[in-house]
Amino acid sequence: MLKFQPPGFEQKSALTRLGRVAYYTPIRTLAKSSTDTSQPTVIFFHNFGGGASAYEWSKVYAVLTAGYRVVAPDLIGWGASDHPARRYTLQDYLHNIEDFIQRIATDPIIAVASSFTGGLVARLAADRPDLFQRLFLACPAGFRDLGKGAGRRLPEPLINFPFLDQIVYALGANNEIAVRNFLENFLFAKRDRLSPETVSAYLASAQQPNAEYAALSFLRGDLYFDLAPYLAQLTVPTAMIWGEQAQFTPVSLGRQLASLNPEAVQRFQVVSETGVLPHLEQPGTVTALLLDWLAADTSES
Repeated sequence: MLKFQPPGFEQKSALTRLGRVAYYTPIRTLAKSSTDTSQPTVIFFHNFGGGASAYEWSKVYAVLTAGYRVVAPDLIGWGASDHPARRYTLQDYLHNIEDFIQRIATDPIIAVASSFTGGLVARLAADRPDLFQRLFLACPAGFRDLGKGAGRRLPEPLINFPFLDQIVYALGANNEIAVRNFLENFLFAKRDRLSPETVSAYLASAQQPNAEYAALSFLRGDLYFDLAPYLAQLTVPTAMIWGEQAQFTPVSLGRQLASLNPEAVQRFQVVSETGVLPHLEQPGTVTALLLDWLAADTSES
């Protein structure tokens, strides 16, 4: 997956309790090592869904390398990280994110995350605020929020029946036509913004050995939870952005979630004409919003 990273990035790994997590970070000179902690650490966490990987934020994090220590992992079961053959649980991913942060950083981090992983990061931040300095979340959700499900795209028996679920993954996520269809119809608001590079990056991740285990655990709903109680407990300063045309988690849901804790959720901004991944559709706009949020932290300090 390194070939899909911006120029000047290298791939490293960190060991967590579920296995090796691959991550991408700028190549450092001898004078400035990749473990240098003089700059704030910003960790970019990708969304879930067939073919997901750190590539998702690559058009944003390349811009931050001058002033921040940038780290972008492939979570366990995704991208170039280990893919244990197991039915993943919600706790697996909360532990994986927690483990990774503790392996990578000694000081509280700035976390940037999207969609379901944004929900996981917010939940972890509510329980472990000592790990976080600030959050920047795109369409965060637990997919079972405020008593409402995000909806299934496939009948439950299909994705719970042994062997049949593997066929569903092979047909629905393990080929170029399926990947392009998924991105065009579910993640992007404007099809003409979908580049061949993005399709290739998602396909490469989806075709990793055992990639179906993490994807199917998410698709079945095994990981879903209600984010609302955790947002209400959140104390870490948070900015939310929301794709105007995000499917399954509409802007109205985002406004409801943000209103639960205006003291912590200090910004809520809608990115027009984008889906659930505004940072892939309009990376320039999202980068500007992120930099402005980080600058606010600097000015307050």
